[in-house]
Amino acid sequence: MKNQFYNAFDLERFDHKPTPQDDYRNAFQIERDRVIFSYPFRKLQSKTQVFQSGEYDFYRTRLTHSIEVAKICRSICEFLKTRSPLLSQDFFIDPDLTEAIGLAHDLGHPPFGHIGERRLNHITQTKGGFEGNAQTLRILTELIYQRPQKKQGIAPTRAFLDGVMKYKALHSECIQKDPSGKPIYPENHFIYDHQSIHRERIFGQSHLPAALAAPADLNQFKSIECQIMDWADDTAYSLNDIVDGVHARYLSVGSISEWASSQSLSEDEAKLIDQLCKVIREDRYEAYFGWRVGQFVTDCSLQPRKGFLSQQTHRHAFDLIISPERITESQLYKKIAYQLIFQSPQLQQIEFKGGFILDRLYAALSESCLAPESPRALKLLPKNEQALLAATSDPLMRHRIICDFIAGLTDDLAIRTYKRLYNPEFGSIAELL
Repeated sequence: MKNQFYNAFDLERFDHKPTPQDDYRNAFQIERDRVIFSYPFRKLQSKTQVFQSGEYDFYRTRLTHSIEVAKICRSICEFLKTRSPLLSQDFFIDPDLTEAIGLAHDLGHPPFGHIGERRLNHITQTKGGFEGNAQTLRILTELIYQRPQKKQGIAPTRAFLDGVMKYKALHSECIQKDPSGKPIYPENHFIYDHQSIHRERIFGQSHLPAALAAPADLNQFKSIECQIMDWADDTAYSLNDIVDGVHARYLSVGSISEWASSQSLSEDEAKLIDQLCKVIREDRYEAYFGWRVGQFVTDCSLQPRKGFLSQQTHRHAFDLIISPERITESQLYKKIAYQLIFQSPQLQQIEFKGGFILDRLYAALSESCLAPESPRALKLLPKNEQALLAATSDPLMRHRIICDFIAGLTDDLAIRTYKRLYNPEFGSIAELL
């Protein structure tokens, strides 16, 4: 039975490569499989989610987080298909598509978690910036099979591209100015300027509608699949950061109670704190938070939406509605994790070290590699990146290639590369990069 939710506009693939007619999989299943079997996806197993990769054996990495987000995406679709009066057996949000989006949503995250993203953006703010979601888009459309002289992505459908593209405002559109006229560069929530072509593809046109003229409005304009991914991501990290924090002994009944006593909590928030302390005290917090994932899924519903693209695709004809109670719960857990885990001296020291390593890597690579034609240039990058640098004379794109390389490093490889470049007692001629 054909799913009437999607039409030819949704299924158009870029760069104009049709779905193989003899493949037993549909277009969305092909996209999911291409993400799973990709090199950038495998790298996520050694990239920080909360705690640095390799320190414990029980916590989430960026890979396990992505797998959990993908499963929550699929569960939301299956729940809505059976419970929403707006959907039916031949008109539903495709779970393979949302699963693919969930698996891909963090492909662009650099080493060392969010500090890595912030540092790379700071380093490159005058050269187009760095943003995890923009880098995910770049991987999927340009880098995943890249070779010198040839950019090659997974030839995504419009529906998949739109679902992954959480932000749609360009870096240059987000730059503001202070009273003296000095530019204020965005900290996040943008795509790279050269990715405007993907926005045009999603919209099916090059000009922006008046309703989406402001960057904030552009970034709020999300397909229903993107909204599902966004909530699944919130669900996964707001709940799982608490579990991992308790496991790692960053959170305890005492620390949470002391924190709560300094906050102005609502009655609902106070009840959530009491319940959290209770399940920690009884050592059943992991099972409890596993159950909460189900509650976050079943408190979703759909609401019709009219506006730009709603007549052209059902993907923009619906909004995902989350119950206020679940939003409150998610925000409370994120606040606890931020203040008691991410702002702890231990993680702040690790973040400082990660930022320092990325600063030094970028300094070494940009100084030595941005003029590859120079007889004095050092070949510090692998052969593929050296060839890419040699193939372009655009200085901004050369910075982007170096940024691509650094962002693609795992935590451990970033540390080893730093040691190889700066520690005279580390490395040998027999060691591979």
